[in-house]
Amino acid sequence: MQQWTLADNRAILHVDMDAFFASVEQRDDPTLAGKPVLVGGTGLRAVVAAASYEARVFGCHSAMPMVVARRLCPQAIIVKPKGGRYGEVSREIFEILARFTPMVQPISVDEAFLDVTGSKRLLGDAVTIAREIKRVVRAETQLTASIGVAPNKLVAKIASDLDKPDGLTVIRAGEVQTRLAPLSIERLWGVGPRSADRLGKLGVHTFGDMQRLGHEALDAVFGSSAESMWNRCRGIDDRPVHADHGAKSISHETTFGTDLESADAVRAVLLDQAEQVARRLRAKGRRGRTISIKIRFGRFETITRSVTLEQATDRTDEIARQARRLFDAWAFEPVRLIGVGVSELTQSTEEQLGLFSVVQSAQQRAIDRASDTIIERFGKDAIRRGGTLS
Repeated sequence: MQQWTLADNRAILHVDMDAFFASVEQRDDPTLAGKPVLVGGTGLRAVVAAASYEARVFGCHSAMPMVVARRLCPQAIIVKPKGGRYGEVSREIFEILARFTPMVQPISVDEAFLDVTGSKRLLGDAVTIAREIKRVVRAETQLTASIGVAPNKLVAKIASDLDKPDGLTVIRAGEVQTRLAPLSIERLWGVGPRSADRLGKLGVHTFGDMQRLGHEALDAVFGSSAESMWNRCRGIDDRPVHADHGAKSISHETTFGTDLESADAVRAVLLDQAEQVARRLRAKGRRGRTISIKIRFGRFETITRSVTLEQATDRTDEIARQARRLFDAWAFEPVRLIGVGVSELTQSTEEQLGLFSVVQSAQQRAIDRASDTIIERFGKDAIRRGGTLS
């Protein structure tokens, strides 16, 4: 994994393809050009994977239930997702990005952070590089990208969303707080609908409102996360761009035909998912530090929560324990989707364990190895952990 040394003159780009899945469909099928397109399934539980900008005019957006999107835009053309095709186009785009800098951090199939600090001497300033990326992407893929240019990842991500589609927004180091000030606080990473409601009661509706309020006033409401939120509202972000060309995460999720109305039933699924994720980690020789869960409730609200461990792990029991802790922190309500993921992956190495952890770790690893061997020979259903039988 490569990493630039942090510097005050960093030049960070956030490249975000415009309505990627829908745009690929419109490009590949000219009869869809200029028409409202929804990419997704048509079943009762289907959600919108992507909405063309013609469909967004009617209020359609990704992650929306398809039945709602069809009600908003009855004339929309629904296209079944073609995952393999999107993967092919994504690889073309990332190959283009790699021509401008080796420091490319993929976030998903259609967006990435680029640190072009080291490319400026050869290719020109960050704005020149961003314009050339947009030109080459359009020329070689017939697709458009919106790019944010800023001194850090947080501000670049916000900037790329300010002038879509086909936008280029530049926020320079000396103008960060001023440019962020009028924006809705809901654009701030980490602020969802519930946090926005709590901030509204404090009179905070924009970045500027929070900048003026100060983090002390946030402490009573947001506790230990208040200072971090305060820094973000001022555009402070020291995270480096990581160029890791291996897998970024391993995850598994399940959508249920009918909502699960029992917390124990959800915990059983979480354990099964944790086991599958852990087995895939071990098969790839990887471990991960950050364990996350994704929950979509019966009312379609989706949340994600994560915890970062001191040491990376590939142990089923540890991943399952952390996933359950994250799940149990929420008051239960019917669930229609649940998922477990592990990120911040590293190559598997020996754990640095305390004296009293050695025996327990050895026992758990023996269990994991035996389970992996049985499943490899006889299939997934040959052995089950007791908690998955709920």
